[in-house]
Amino acid sequence: MNELVGMGVALVTPFKTDGSVDHDALKKIVEYNIQHGTDYLVISGTTGESATITKAEKKAIIKTISDANAGKLPMVIGIGGNNTAAVVEELKQTDLSPFAAVLSVAPYYSKPTQEGLYQHFRTVAEASSVPIILYNVPGRTSKNMEPETSLRLAREVDNIVAIKEAGNNPKQYQELLQQKPNDFMIISGDDDLVLDVVLQGGSGVISVIGQALVREFSQMIHLGLKGNINASKSIEQQVMPLINLIFEENNPSGIKAVLEQLGLCGDTVRLPLVPATDALKTKIKTALEELNSI
Repeated sequence: MNELVGMGVALVTPFKTDGSVDHDALKKIVEYNIQHGTDYLVISGTTGESATITKAEKKAIIKTISDANAGKLPMVIGIGGNNTAAVVEELKQTDLSPFAAVLSVAPYYSKPTQEGLYQHFRTVAEASSVPIILYNVPGRTSKNMEPETSLRLAREVDNIVAIKEAGNNPKQYQELLQQKPNDFMIISGDDDLVLDVVLQGGSGVISVIGQALVREFSQMIHLGLKGNINASKSIEQQVMPLINLIFEENNPSGIKAVLEQLGLCGDTVRLPLVPATDALKTKIKTALEELNSI
């Protein structure tokens, strides 16, 4: 899975002011990322507001991104949920041939035991014709997938090749990195922690800020992968203020405010989310100007 080493981006879903999907803006974002150095594209994740996207919209979004990408970058598709049977059914009904992997979030709301998480992901992996990337994001699912469970899946299920770890927990990252099988990838889902993860042996990031600060963040990741600590840390110091700002209120409201400043899409999100406040937008504009990005 070397094609998924480096910087993947969790693409937003742009909306028009009437709430419909803005396919022209989505195409523009994809092209911007291709031109500026993104390594792979992640479709229909948390940042893409997958919780409020219909099945028909998801198909149309996939088509727009696939057409704009035209095979240039590997793509990962988000397929997950807290109904194991429904996840399996979606996997069976989806043409997975364009995708390098499926990103599957840990079941939310239901709060399964660690054994329940193991059985869920084993069942999902057995139903998928492409590799599975586990997605642990306890801040959204209300249940942490313990390293022991993730590593058990890594060792026992051939089709599970990586984890996107997004618990913002340095100790958990360290445990995963120290005990993982050699061919299992630890991908950070925390933009603020990723460089340290990479420097300790992680494979990269599925990033939120990366789709806006493509050159800067991608360069930071690749310098880190090469072990260039000083140069990568220098970039981290420059981008960290903006990273902190985009998560100050809500994701993806923050990143959409950045993309709006860059002229790539509007700031509309779907309820129950609301756009970034004017106060946050002002701080984001200042941070971007300091980075010479606008």
